[in-house]
Amino acid sequence: MSKQDFEVKKRAINIRRIRLERERAVFMKLGAKLRAYLFTGILVTAPVAITFYMAYKFIFWIDRLVNQILPPQYKFDNIFPVTIPGLGLIILVVALILVGMFAAGFLGSFFLRLGEWVVYKMPLVSTVYSLLKQVFETFFSSKTQAFKKVVMLEYPRKGIWILGFVSAELQGEIKDNLHDDMVGVFIPTTPNPTSGFLIFVPQKDVIELSMSVDEGLKYVVTGGLVEPKKKGKKVKD
Repeated sequence: MSKQDFEVKKRAINIRRIRLERERAVFMKLGAKLRAYLFTGILVTAPVAITFYMAYKFIFWIDRLVNQILPPQYKFDNIFPVTIPGLGLIILVVALILVGMFAAGFLGSFFLRLGEWVVYKMPLVSTVYSLLKQVFETFFSSKTQAFKKVVMLEYPRKGIWILGFVSAELQGEIKDNLHDDMVGVFIPTTPNPTSGFLIFVPQKDVIELSMSVDEGLKYVVTGGLVEPKKKGKKVKD
């Protein structure tokens, strides 16, 4: 093989190698774009799909529960030829409204007080009922709010900061035994903010944040992945 033929063959090999590298780069770029589009599609559709799926499961669970409670002659299968999703939920909401209307009246209030008096006479049942009643009144009453505001404080030692929620103003015996201006702060756990512990700290040691309680709860549940919207900084006095 002459030197000229060798150079031509070498040049052809180099051209083929460059073309293969370019084709590989194009496919890699295309694959990266497809992966980015795939993850974007998941981020867009997953929350909506999961929300609708949970709502679907909840509605049908309520329908089955209400259908089991109803007398045989009033069951959905005996009245309607086809399944109507959400019918049980509608019946439950209407029933709760009627119960609320009855309880708000004089006769309903009398029977409600009578039932509570009977329940409070039961040793173990009274404790559970009292606790559940206080929890539901706290979270569903329009006159109260479960948490007042979101704060930051150094805990469990200086230099380590933690997110907390001011639960309520101190009153009664607790306030009388605390000399400084103290506040009760609930420290939630991640990812379950319903568990945690309550501590009492001086008002001057907490930094009030501008984020809402809902945003603070989302921040705790997601472990800091969902950041709250910026509304300006609170300056500590």
